[in-house]
Parts: sequence; structure tokens; C-alpha cells
Amino acid sequence: MIKQIMPLSLIVALRFFGLFIVLPVLSIYALDMEGATPFLAGLVVGGYALTQAAFQVPFGMMSDKFGRKQVLLFGLLIFIAGSVVAALSDNIYMLLIGRFLQGAGAIGSVVSAMIADLVKEEERAHAMAIMGGTIAMSFAAAMIIAPIVGGHWGIDKLFWLTAILSVAAIGVLFTAVPKPPKIVHSYSEEESKFFEVFKDKALTRMYITFLFHSSIMTMAFFIIPVVMTHPVTEGGFGWEKAELWKVYFPAMIFGFIAMAPAAIFGEKYGKGKEIFMISVAVIFLGFIAMGFATTPWVFILGVVLFFIGFNMFEPLLQSFVAKFAKVHQKGAALGVANTFAYTGIFIGGLLAGYIMQHYDRATLAIVVAVIAIVWFIWVATMPSPNNRGNVYLPLDIFDREKVHALTEHDAIVESYVNETENIAVIKYDKDLIDEDEVRGMLS
Repeated sequence: MIKQIMPLSLIVALRFFGLFIVLPVLSIYALDMEGATPFLAGLVVGGYALTQAAFQVPFGMMSDKFGRKQVLLFGLLIFIAGSVVAALSDNIYMLLIGRFLQGAGAIGSVVSAMIADLVKEEERAHAMAIMGGTIAMSFAAAMIIAPIVGGHWGIDKLFWLTAILSVAAIGVLFTAVPKPPKIVHSYSEEESKFFEVFKDKALTRMYITFLFHSSIMTMAFFIIPVVMTHPVTEGGFGWEKAELWKVYFPAMIFGFIAMAPAAIFGEKYGKGKEIFMISVAVIFLGFIAMGFATTPWVFILGVVLFFIGFNMFEPLLQSFVAKFAKVHQKGAALGVANTFAYTGIFIGGLLAGYIMQHYDRATLAIVVAVIAIVWFIWVATMPSPNNRGNVYLPLDIFDREKVHALTEHDAIVESYVNETENIAVIKYDKDLIDEDEVRGMLS
């Protein structure tokens, strides 16, 4: 599994490093540009998410139809073009264009769908955790490197670095990423239509969770550099830009540590919903601390709590969407989930910019606290992501026609054939039937 997942994880890590490396300093950089306002700076921080939201589903659906690798290449090329435009920007509007173009290279759902293709569902959480771990490491590196490079040599160098790393990702794509297996399913054209991904209530619950998760993330990344670097007379703590790594580094360490137990309890012990609830509660506490801190150390404690809560979601979100989605709609479902995520980033950036322009960080903290309460209730009432299991049957023993006929049973969620590995896969509802009963239906 490691051999299959690491190249894809590296591509995602390189691309996300490019996105992350500007986040710690982007809001204060944007505020210094010609024509800038706090609202437009918020749009710069979250603006790339608008085009990400627009293109996640088309990219996911194209990958279902034309192949994952081809679509990954197309998305990376667009992202490179956006990075170059952003690097060359000399005013807020050109920077906005670059950020919008960066977002148009929407490959997140394609990578997740490809991992879902390559890895059995029981191993998928581990695979997603590996990918999440590489993203977290790139995140940690970005949090440390960005303030130092941006503070001493300018943020335009960060965008150039982003473009170079994306070129490297293309090299990894064509030298190390394995070919996905050939999957055969019996879904009709009607069942394969896009709107089918909204019929599963569990999937819909996950989409909204993505929205909450990403919108609050953007609000955090907007206020952290602004509050830490603004003068004390303006409600900040007066730190230098190059010192921001001291805020992000401990937060990332604790956030990274929190990922492992979240993945273990969320998947191995079936406590995914409980992990989500704990995460929301920790994010709530983090924002309260950031919103009302009177010393930098209390504010940094709030940042640490936010990162812990945020990172606990990472190894589980994509895995649960792929688990709920049927085989023919994984790309589309993950595209929808990422669309909601990037819509949340866009909304979060706009909301944070508007509130900070007209009010203060305490008001922003109160708004996030209200969102977190609604989010907590939403998660508490969602179905468990762990109530579906899979049976893998070698086709040299079992008849594929009998396998397909099982879908008529109420307890069978779906069945399909992996032609590459010559196995049939049957997904069933654990609350209605167990694995032995599924096998017994074929004997």
C-alpha cells in the first residue's frame, strides 16, 4: 500500500505546500498592496477557493470518465500558471487573478478518488492518514518557512517556489504513480447522473461538515498574522513577520500529534463521529482564546487548540466520503465534498475580512463560536460512518452474475468487480447483515 500511496501523497503535499506557504503571511502582504482593503485582503486569502469550488466537481467527474492521471496533469498546469501570475502581481487585483487561477487547478478530489481506487476500503483510513500526514508535514514546513522567506525576501518568492514545486509534482505523477485498476460496475446511466451523489443523507452530512471545517480554517489564518503583527495600539501584539514561525511551529507539532489517535479511534474503533465532536469543541475553545486574549501567550494557546481540533479531522474526512460513495461516483462525490470545502474557504475569507474591517477579533470569535455550536449539533445527529463493511471474493471461485444479483437484497449497498485484481467487492450494511451471511447468500 505504501508504494501505491506515497507518490500520490507527495504530489498532494507539494501542491498543498504551495498553497500553505503563503497563508501565514498573505493577509498582511495583501493589505500592503496598491488598492487593498481588509475586505479585498480577505478575498485574496479565500479567493482561490471560489474557483476551487467551481471546478472540483467537473474535475472529479472528468477523472471518472477520462482517467485520473490526465486530469491531474491538467490541474497542475493551471495551478502553475496561477502561481506565476501571483508572483508577478504589483496590485491587489492582479494578485486576486493569480489566486483565482491557482484555485482553478482543482485536483484534490481526483487524488482522493485515485487513492480510493488503489486501496481497499478497510485500509483506506490508513492510506488517507498517510496522505494527511504528508500534508501535515508540508503544512508544518510551510508555517516555518513562510514567515522567514516572506519576511526577508518577499512573498513573491513564495509564489515562485510554489510554481517550481508543482513542476516537480508533474514529474512524480509520470514516474512513480501507479495505474489505477480497471473497475466494472452494473450501474445504469440514470444511476450515474451527477445528482445521485446528493441522495445519500450520510454523504450530504459530510458535505456540510467540509463547509464548516474549511470556513473556520480560513478565518483562523486571516486573523493569526494580522493580530500577531499589528501594533499594540491597534489591538495586536507587535511581533515581526519573521517571528510568526514561533506561533505556527508549536501549533503544528501538537496538531500533527493529534492526528494519529484521531485516525485510530475514528477508524479502528469506529468512533469517527465522537472524534468529530471532540474536534469541534476544541476548535471552539481555541477561537475563544484567540478572540479574547490580552497577551500573546494566551493567543498562541488558542492557535494551538485550533490546530489540534482542525488536524483531528484530517485523516477521516476524505476517507468517510469515499466510504459512503458508491464505486461509480467516488470522483464526483469527493468533488462535491471539496466544492463545499472550498466554498467554505471563500466564505470564511470574506467573512473574516468584513468583520475585521468593521468590528474586531472578539466579534469574529463570537461568530465562530456560534458556527461551532451549530456544527457540533450537526455532527452529533449524523449517521455513523462505520456501519458499512466489505467482502472481497475471488472470481475464480464465485460467479460474478450471482455477485451482481446480490444488490437486490436490502442489506447490500452495492457490488462491483475489480478486473485488475480479479475480485468482486460487496458492500453491506453491518446493522442488517454480517460477512458470513453475505458469503452464505452466494453458496
